[in-house]
Amino acid sequence: MRTTPLGVYVHWPFCKAKCPYCDFNSHVRNGIEQTRWRAALLAELEHAAREAPGRRVETMFFGGGTPSLMEPATVAALIARTRQLWDTAPDLEITLEANPTSVEAGRFAELADAGVNRVSLGLQALDAAALRFLGREHSVDEALAALQTARQHFARYSFDLIYARPGQTPEAWAAELDRALELAGEHLSLYQLTIERGTKFFTEHARGTFALPPEDDAAAMYEHTQARLAQTGRPAYEISNHARPGAACRHNLIYWRYQDYVGVGPGAHGRFAVGTAKQATRRASGPEAWLEAVERAGHGTAETASVEGRDLVEEALMMGLRLADGIDRTSFAAVTGADPVEALGEAKLAPLVAAGFLEISPGHLRATSAGQQRLNALLQRLIA
Repeated sequence: MRTTPLGVYVHWPFCKAKCPYCDFNSHVRNGIEQTRWRAALLAELEHAAREAPGRRVETMFFGGGTPSLMEPATVAALIARTRQLWDTAPDLEITLEANPTSVEAGRFAELADAGVNRVSLGLQALDAAALRFLGREHSVDEALAALQTARQHFARYSFDLIYARPGQTPEAWAAELDRALELAGEHLSLYQLTIERGTKFFTEHARGTFALPPEDDAAAMYEHTQARLAQTGRPAYEISNHARPGAACRHNLIYWRYQDYVGVGPGAHGRFAVGTAKQATRRASGPEAWLEAVERAGHGTAETASVEGRDLVEEALMMGLRLADGIDRTSFAAVTGADPVEALGEAKLAPLVAAGFLEISPGHLRATSAGQQRLNALLQRLIA
């Protein structure tokens, strides 16, 4: 049996409404045949177990879309079948993303009974006008009520906020962040608003309907966020994620450490070791196309590829530099067959180290705070 952990990701593609900033694989449908979807997800889960057999599952993550719209019976069935198909860790982390509407929050007791032991709430803002701008369907009061309900049913909970919104000042964000910290548990996810191609916001921003805060203000918000969270004992362990020691989301760490995971559901990706390469899988994105494929063939795989050599190094690099601790050079070499510093070379690394964007130690290669703020540009320099 492999000693590396395996994560299982389950994608539920449906939402009540499409948020204007979201470029995830999420869809709005008037009606969903829950029993049919349960059978299809279970079928593809069994296919995933054949793709990556003999592993030990350490994490399971229900993402979306809005997986809290799944029937708890479906969640329970997928958890139970995962335990049957693979060996599972005694402290298996099972996370489910949820929206804080009253209807979904009312399901928390059933989801906890199903086996979910960590919930991540999409609050996104603690301001009514900001929630309207972001297209959220819940109110601030509903968000606070859902958070209270989550505390009652889950020992581990987190919530998301989006900052650097149009018109937001560093002072306003500091006040909102302080309020968030009064509500927070062991983990917080804090994202700067980005404009993604294909979203409603992309079109509106291009038309000049709204403008993001100046770069200096956005940088000040980021720096305040890092300092304030560290001050409260929840330092960043990844660019946008903060946690008390030992409370990081273990499933997401699998991604950032470039470990193995399988993906189940529309648009889900997988990466798992096969020999000295990684097998990359992608399921069909469209919910209906995926469902029909699973019912016909037992899985909805749209693409399978082998990731090796330079591609393997670059993928691991893009994920690992997101971590505050950076890339563990020994672990990186075990996965890719190459030391990251040697693979990149002195000519690329030396100028970025001298400019204060990268740090190299015998054990690690990491992006500094300045480097993480410019990570996309930094990665372009490194993998060009």
